[in-house]
Amino acid sequence: MSDKRETSDERLLLLGLNGLARAHEMDYFADGHRGAATVAAHLLCVDNKLDEQAASRITELIDINWATSPLFEPFPQAEAEPEQISRIGVALTEGGQTLRQVGHNAIFAMLAIKAFRMVPLAATPERIDGVCKLIRSFTPWRDIEPDRDIDPPPFADSAAASKFVLQEAHDAVDRFIGFGQGYSGHMLTFGQALVELAAMGDVEWAESCRTAFRKYVTVTRLGPGPDAKPIADHKPSELRPNQAAYWAKRSDNSVGIGHVFKYPYSYYELLRRAEDPSLQQAWDRKAYHIF
Repeated sequence: MSDKRETSDERLLLLGLNGLARAHEMDYFADGHRGAATVAAHLLCVDNKLDEQAASRITELIDINWATSPLFEPFPQAEAEPEQISRIGVALTEGGQTLRQVGHNAIFAMLAIKAFRMVPLAATPERIDGVCKLIRSFTPWRDIEPDRDIDPPPFADSAAASKFVLQEAHDAVDRFIGFGQGYSGHMLTFGQALVELAAMGDVEWAESCRTAFRKYVTVTRLGPGPDAKPIADHKPSELRPNQAAYWAKRSDNSVGIGHVFKYPYSYYELLRRAEDPSLQQAWDRKAYHIF
């Protein structure tokens, strides 16, 4: 499947899948982020019906920073085998109940599975093999016993599970003021990955990560540790990632490894599923901390 023959709607998905499939050969953590973020960028635009100005700027940012790098080069032409996409879910479940590097094995697996299903002709054996190797690359991280009182709703209960994730992330924002918002941001992305897997019908894969997610909630509730380094907070702003002005204001080199796309994608998906106006209002007052 040639990248050049893809429609513009599929282009970012295919670029992201190339990145996810090749990341294990490079810096699996940072480059995996870039691939996953490219998929998330497409979903952010489409699912939130961003206007042309916003979508064009997002695509431009990816083109400026990543699209021409070796990570995103096309894969050789090959027959697609979409029935093999399930191997990614198997690789995820092999991680068991272990918390692996902030849950990125689940985050990246969900985005890869979703993108392959949207572009099944991209599901070639080489790409699927690469994604499976990426998912298996993640190592244990702060793998403590979860608090027995932390018991998220079933991930198949999209509204209840989304509310749980949003509330935990909301509380984490205050807890980590002055220390960066990585914990709150990844609460959104990790939790949303499991909700989305279940919504796609992959309930078993989602629930296989329940204990790991409970561990992440436990770690996040502990707040900054004694060795935590101060990080300047974002300045208050009314701009949000569903507005063209937000993206127009971002400089060309302000994408980092991709959280600028992944956080808002997960945030808006969770808000949509939660259908909780009061929680949405509470979040909007402090969302600038993450975005």
